Amino acid sequence: MSAPNPTACLLVIGNEVLSGRTQDANIRFLAIGLGELGIPLREVRIIPDVAQTIIDTVNEVRAKFTYVFTTGGIGPTHDDITSECVAAAFGVPWEPHPEAWARMERSYPPGGFNAARQRMATMPRGATLIDNALSVAPGFQIGNVYVMAGVPRVMQSMFEWLAPKLQGGAKVVSRAVHAIGLAEGLIAEGLTGVQARYPDLDLGSYPFYRPSGNGVSIVAKGTDAARAEAAIAEVTTLIAGLDRTPVQGEPPE
Repeated sequence: MSAPNPTACLLVIGNEVLSGRTQDANIRFLAIGLGELGIPLREVRIIPDVAQTIIDTVNEVRAKFTYVFTTGGIGPTHDDITSECVAAAFGVPWEPHPEAWARMERSYPPGGFNAARQRMATMPRGATLIDNALSVAPGFQIGNVYVMAGVPRVMQSMFEWLAPKLQGGAKVVSRAVHAIGLAEGLIAEGLTGVQARYPDLDLGSYPFYRPSGNGVSIVAKGTDAARAEAAIAEVTTLIAGLDRTPVQGEPPE
């Protein structure tokens, strides 16, 4: 039997997300990207810019998951406290990172690398840098915690640089079937039986609403393509038995 896949948790850090001021755009990107590496994203938490909350949460999830990714809170302003909180979680000093400091100092004119910008080059002792193609300010890794920007384009650039360096597992694959006119209440009992026979898969039921008609899409996800296909074959039979027409794949947008 192959070894189980590594797992991941994402911490979205920022009062602006919790207040509704900013809509998160990173969860879906990371879930897809990690899944392609065989690192299923098992948990996402959105937490405020509160030091003790960040420290406690980082310590909790880094003991539970193979990888922990954070987004947000590494900019130059007073509420960007993720970096110093991660240092506190690991019990190490928060201090200037020599390489990050040198890079950033070179990128500004004399006097431009001010105290606020210096915060972005201050990291937990022992951290290694996460580069990106859009900004001179890097993210960083310490232990199994990867600290990245909250701005989606910058975060995506950081992840693209980081992804080849992560140790993944078997790629997560998905298979789907859908039907117009199908309701979850009609197929729920049958799906319970399919899920019981395929406990290694995530079997999801997703209603959709289209101009061409409403219905339900059933998706099986796992690391064994043959098992996912077998589960969807059973679901296809269930749908046909309900006098609905099963169509392989997800419904068109």
